[in-house]
Amino acid sequence: MKNQNLLIYEFEILHEILSEISEFTNFNILKISKKEVKDVDLKYDSKYLIVTKNNNLKNKHQISLKDLPITFDKLIEIFNIEFLKNKFIQQSNKNIGKYKININSRKIYYKNLNLKLTEKEVNFVLYLSINKYPVKIRELQTNVWGHHSKLETHTVETHIYRLRKKMLKNFGDKNFILTSKEGYQLKLNF
Repeated sequence: MKNQNLLIYEFEILHEILSEISEFTNFNILKISKKEVKDVDLKYDSKYLIVTKNNNLKNKHQISLKDLPITFDKLIEIFNIEFLKNKFIQQSNKNIGKYKININSRKIYYKNLNLKLTEKEVNFVLYLSINKYPVKIRELQTNVWGHHSKLETHTVETHIYRLRKKMLKNFGDKNFILTSKEGYQLKLNF
């Protein structure tokens, strides 16, 4: 099953040509109208690429084919590379409550603000985000920091203290990481 969509906007001849070979591509080939182009993010959930003759849409998933003629192999290669880029970007962005983390750049975003995180901070936040219940220090030491001994260490507490301080300073959020006798948890419901 093809789960990526090549959306062709105002490029009739390209749609006709690609439709003839659609069974040999690894993406769906669809023609969209001006009315449909407004809702592509909702309808196709970021698994699309819009092809136009010009740059008039200002969509992050858009490519413009201006340098024509082009070989058919090169054209399909361009589409596949763009689909891979979109997939990579989509996989590197994770929603964490009201925040978004980009794993590659190691930044956390909220509205127009962002904060650079360390690799351990990103791993810590991601680990807490997949757990619905508070996580004990021992589990964090083992699964995030890789400490397998019974040694007493304050590594987790120190990192949490620093991360809380950064979140408060940059986003004004003093409750991003919640503490209870059961462990640590992210406040994801806002």
